[in-house]
Amino acid sequence: MNRVLFRMGLGLLVAFFGLISYFTSTVENPITGEKQRVKLSPREEVALGLQGRGRIAQQFGGLYPDEQLQAYIDQVGQQVVQNSVASGSGYPFEFHLLADPKTVNAFALPGGQIFVTVALLRKMNSEAQLAGVLAHEVGHVIGRHGAEHLAKQQLGGSLVTAVGVATTDEQGGGRQGAVLAQAVNQMVSLRYGREDELESDRLGVRFMSEAGYDPRGLIEVMKIFEAARSGGASPEFLSSHPNPGNRVERLQGVIGQQYPNGVPANLQNGREEFARIVQSRLQGR
Repeated sequence: MNRVLFRMGLGLLVAFFGLISYFTSTVENPITGEKQRVKLSPREEVALGLQGRGRIAQQFGGLYPDEQLQAYIDQVGQQVVQNSVASGSGYPFEFHLLADPKTVNAFALPGGQIFVTVALLRKMNSEAQLAGVLAHEVGHVIGRHGAEHLAKQQLGGSLVTAVGVATTDEQGGGRQGAVLAQAVNQMVSLRYGREDELESDRLGVRFMSEAGYDPRGLIEVMKIFEAARSGGASPEFLSSHPNPGNRVERLQGVIGQQYPNGVPANLQNGREEFARIVQSRLQGR
């Protein structure tokens, strides 16, 4: 009986300190100004993303075997980051084209590792659409949504320790690797909530506009996903990025607030450049 009571007391103590740790882990996001509860530092987020980069590529058939297309994806992504307020985040963003020809998807790991499948790329017809998808994913990284969810799921101390070891030396063995793998798997299957998606849409519109892209490209992407869903199987993007009703209308509202006099004519859609680089190289493949 005493042993049972001891275990119960110990369990309550662990739960208590876990709650205290969660509710006192509050930081201010330097880009959004939001108060957030996260356990990982930005440096640890970067380490987690780098640890998971190879696993993600394996799960989606590796990187697409075209160096020019890989370079173009990175070019557009860096254009979005370096020419917007996202450049002040300190995250070393990297953009990757995955070889999966069937899974329509895009997602981000904490710390700046961003992925888009060639199946999704095939459905686009402008650089602004590509910039919109990448800017949306940059929004998830800047918003630290993955780190927030990891904190909520109470990976907590073991994850922070594992990532801390990964950023300092090679010690730690298989246990840390297993925890990192678990965290990466959770990031891939993560279903963002309504508020996360709305924030990423707002940030995406802001980032791509600051980088010189017509933000209506993001609306066009949402219509692509809607058309794909109406045609049969729901795109994977919609399973990991919930698409509640009126998503297009909300994006139109965000753009209208940013540009009450209409979208400036100097913001580009880049259809010609996209056709020259992407569509010509994907034809027949």
